[in-house]
Amino acid sequence: MLLPESMSRVVVVGTKSRLDEAIEAFYDVKSLHLIDHTTGADGISIGSPLPNTSKASERLLKIRAMEKELAIGKATDVSKVSVEDVRGQIASGGVENVENDVLKTLDKRNDLNQQIAELNAKKKNLGILSKIPVDLELYSGYRSISSTVGTVESDPSSALQSLQDVEYFVSFKKKEGGAVAVFARASEKDKIAAALSEFGFAEISVPDGSGLPADLLTLVEQRLQALDAELEAIKEDLKAHQEKYKTFLRASEEELSIQIEKGEVPLRIAVSDHSYILDAWVPAKKAESVKADIESRLGNDVHVEIEETRGRKLHDEEKAEERFKKAPTKQSNGLVAKEFEYAVSLVSVPRYQEIDPTILITFFLPLFFGFMIGDCGYAIPFMILGAFGLRTTRHKDWRAIATVLFFGGIWAFLFGFFFFGEALGMHFVGVGGELITDGGKQVSWDALLKVDFPDWFSGILPEFIHHTAEGEIVHHGVGKLVEVTFLLKLSVYIGLVHLVLAYACGIANKARQHGAKAALFEKGGWLIAFTGIVVLCYGLTRVLFDGDGFVGLTLYLIVVGAVLVLVGTVINFKMEGAQAVIELPGLIGNVLSYTRLAAIGMSKAGMALAFNYIVFGMIMGISTPDFHVSPIMLIIGLLMLGFLHLVVWTLAILSAGLHALRLQFVEFMTRFFDGGGVKYEPLRIKREKTILYSKTKEEV
Repeated sequence: MLLPESMSRVVVVGTKSRLDEAIEAFYDVKSLHLIDHTTGADGISIGSPLPNTSKASERLLKIRAMEKELAIGKATDVSKVSVEDVRGQIASGGVENVENDVLKTLDKRNDLNQQIAELNAKKKNLGILSKIPVDLELYSGYRSISSTVGTVESDPSSALQSLQDVEYFVSFKKKEGGAVAVFARASEKDKIAAALSEFGFAEISVPDGSGLPADLLTLVEQRLQALDAELEAIKEDLKAHQEKYKTFLRASEEELSIQIEKGEVPLRIAVSDHSYILDAWVPAKKAESVKADIESRLGNDVHVEIEETRGRKLHDEEKAEERFKKAPTKQSNGLVAKEFEYAVSLVSVPRYQEIDPTILITFFLPLFFGFMIGDCGYAIPFMILGAFGLRTTRHKDWRAIATVLFFGGIWAFLFGFFFFGEALGMHFVGVGGELITDGGKQVSWDALLKVDFPDWFSGILPEFIHHTAEGEIVHHGVGKLVEVTFLLKLSVYIGLVHLVLAYACGIANKARQHGAKAALFEKGGWLIAFTGIVVLCYGLTRVLFDGDGFVGLTLYLIVVGAVLVLVGTVINFKMEGAQAVIELPGLIGNVLSYTRLAAIGMSKAGMALAFNYIVFGMIMGISTPDFHVSPIMLIIGLLMLGFLHLVVWTLAILSAGLHALRLQFVEFMTRFFDGGGVKYEPLRIKREKTILYSKTKEEV
C-alpha cells in the first residue's frame, strides 16, 4: 500500500490488417499504459490515423459548434442513450441532419440580428437629426452644395456665424450635447469640417428617405418592434432545438471523441507495411491475464511478450532505453485513502521507486485538522458539509475539500468529546457552581442547562487539578487556554513522531533505490542528527526550566545528544558538505513548527470564549445559576451566538485546513518525497453513465 503497484513492460506485435480490431482489444483490457513510439526507433516509423478518424473529427467540430450555439454543456441534463443507437444515428447522417436543421434557424437569427443592428444605427442617427428642422430629402441631391451633419460637444454657432455663404442649423443643450447641419459649397466641405472639429464634431450619415426625421424614426421603431418579436420567436425555436437535440449531441460528442482517440492510437505506436509493434506498461499482477486476453481476442495474428518486470532500484531505470526509463505510477490505495491522492498530486506524482505518502496523509491530515478544531459543536457541521460534498460532487477540487472536512470533522468530534470536553468553546463540565464570575470562569454546559452530567461522563475526560490561593480546582477536559504548557508539549511530541516517520520513509526509499550504504549517508545521518538535537534540547530544558544541574541523567542526555549530533553531522558532511552544519538549527525550527497545532486551537478557543462572554454575560446577563433571561434578549443573544460562532467556524476551516496541509507538504513530505513520477493512464474509455449506456454489456 505504501509503494505504487509493480509494473511490467509488454510488447505486442500483430498484423497491420487487423489493427482496428487490435485497438478495440487494447481498450477492452483496460490495463495498457502506452509507451509512445519515437520516430526512427528500431527503424520503424509511427503509423497514420485510422480511415474514419478524419470524418469523425469533422463531425465533432460541427457538434461542438452546435452545442455552443444552443448553450448545451456538461451541466445540461440529458437522458440516457444506448451506444448502439448513437452509432447508428451518426452513421446514417444524423449529425449532418441536425446541423442543417439548426443552421436554418441560426441563419434566420443572424439575419434578424443584422437587420436589427442596422435599424438601431439608423434609429440613432434619426434621433440626432430629429433635433434639426430639416426634411431628409434636403440633405442631398445638390450638384454644387454639400451638407455636413453630425454631433458636437459644445455650441459651434459663434464660429459658424463668421463663415460666408453658409447655411447652418444648430440644436445644443449642455446635458444632452448637440446636433449641427451645415450647408455650403462642395469645395468648402473640408473647411467646414475643420472648423467644427474644435467643438468635438463627429459626422453621421443621413438615412435615405423623405419627410421629417421624427416621422421616419417612428416607422423605424415600429419595424424594430416587429423584428424583436421575430427574434424572440427564433430564440424559442432554438430552445426547442436544444431540448430536441441535446441528448443526441452530448452522446454523439462523447462517442465521436472516443472514435477519434482510438483512431489516433497508430500515431503512438510503430507501424510497418504489414505489421505493428506496441510497447506498454501493465500492472505486474495483471501481465499474464492481459497477455492471455489479447491473444484470445486476436488469435494467431498477434504475439504478446512480457519483456521485464521493473524493479525498484534506480539502476534499473538508468540502464533502460530512454523511452522505457520511467515506469508509470499506479497508486495503490483503498477507498478512503484514494480521496487523498489529490492532495499528494498538488505537489507531484510519486515516483515508481518511492513511498506513496497518500496513506500517511490520509491519517495525519485530518488528525491535525481535528486536533486544531477539537470542538464537538464545530465538528458536526464539518461532518455534515463534508458528507454532502462527497455525495453530490465529482469535481476533484471540491471532493478533496469535502474529504478533509468530513474526516477532519470526525477527528474534531473525537478530540472535542473525549479530550477537550467542549462544544462551541464551552466545556461540558464546569469548574465551579457559577456561570460567569469576576475571576473570568468560562460558561459551561452543565451550569448553563442546569443539569448534572453522570459521573461516568466526567470520568471519560482527562482530569487536571490546579492549586490556587482559593483552593483546589478540578478541570474535566483539557482547557485550551488553561493547559497551555501541556498542549505545547503534546504538539511537539506529535511533531517528533511525524518527523521521525518522515525520516524513516526517506531511509526506506534510499535503501530500496540505492542500497543500505547510500541510505545511511543520504538520510540516516539526518535521522541521527535529528535524534541528537531532540535529546540535547530535552537535556537543556531540564537545566533551564526544571532547575537540574549538569549532573546525573541530565548530563547523560546532554552528552548523548551532543555525540549523536556530531555523528550525524559527520555522516551528512560527506554528501552535503557545509550544508550539513548550516541546516542543523533548522531541525529545531522544524519541531517547533508543530506548536501551531496548539496555537491554532488556542486562538479559536480565545475567540469562542470572548464571543460566549459577549452573548451570555453582556447580552443575556447570565452570571448566577438562578439566572432569568427575557424573551427578547434571549432571541437577540441566540442570533448573535449563531453569527459569532459562524465566524469562528469559517476561520477554523481556513486556519486549520491550511496549517494542516502545510505540515504535510513542508515539514513531512520534504524529508522523503521527490515526486516527478509519470501517472499511470491506461487505454480505457470512460463513458458518462448519464449520457451513454450499453444494452450489450459494453463498457459504460
